[in-house]
Amino acid sequence: MTAIQNPTAAAAAAREPGRNTAPSKPVPRHRRRTWPQIAESIAKHSVLIVLSVVFLMPLFWMVTGAFKTQADIGAFPVKWFPETITTGNFSYGLATFPLLQYFWNTLVICVPSMIGAALSSAMVGYGVSKIRWPWRNGVFTILIATMMVPFYVTMVRLFVAYRDIGWTGTYLPLIVPTFFGIPFFIFLMRQFFLGIPEALSDAARIDGAGELRIFIQVILPLCKPALAAVMLFQFLASWSDLLGPLLYLTKSSQYTLSLGLTFFQGAQGDTAVGPLMAVSTIILIPIVVLFFFAQKTFIQGITMSGIKD
Repeated sequence: MTAIQNPTAAAAAAREPGRNTAPSKPVPRHRRRTWPQIAESIAKHSVLIVLSVVFLMPLFWMVTGAFKTQADIGAFPVKWFPETITTGNFSYGLATFPLLQYFWNTLVICVPSMIGAALSSAMVGYGVSKIRWPWRNGVFTILIATMMVPFYVTMVRLFVAYRDIGWTGTYLPLIVPTFFGIPFFIFLMRQFFLGIPEALSDAARIDGAGELRIFIQVILPLCKPALAAVMLFQFLASWSDLLGPLLYLTKSSQYTLSLGLTFFQGAQGDTAVGPLMAVSTIILIPIVVLFFFAQKTFIQGITMSGIKD
């Protein structure tokens, strides 16, 4: 019996002195970073920090301005921090600005809009990614090409169409179009669907499931991050939309937060910059809270982290 056939003998032979054994491989260590790499990393982080400070300065000015007096806001040189902290701006702003009414009007538009955008964009994205039909890529290309058409080009014609059917003065022009798909969201959903293995859909088809059942029971549960990203995008778009409500809403009782804030600024003028900043800070809080809780899911949806084959 040879040593290969007898493991005990092979182990004993390996322990004999003088026997040539293969040297053990050294444990790999982390590669040390060179000075050029460290300098490049420092330069990148420095640029990011500078850009972050630049973008955060208006936000910082607004939040601190909400607690400043009118004298501190208009002081020169600029006072970044209030010498006297006051809450009078919030009291005056909430007394003259119907925040709760405008907040409710905005939610009436935002909630149905983000649901409609998510459902319609997911359905269209599924149709141009998972269902095989002629001219699929051509239709998708035309659909994406519509993103290059500015809203201002179709604004007048849309207003005339909505006026003729009696939708002006209502929230319908701001809600109903989202149920027919939005090109950017369709593109986002399609890219996410392409990362889902075809084997899942094919297995469901073999079991006798139709396309609608496959879409609802197989595909939708896998694309929650993308759906969350679409809903958050649409919520932010409806929340900050000014031109749409300005075109279609005719009564002050229907105003949204952005439209009401614009008229509040026009009515108060430069004498109420502090209350304007205070109301703007309050309006910003729901967006910050929403993004804070949905940040992880939002990032997953943007990075298109679908299941890979």
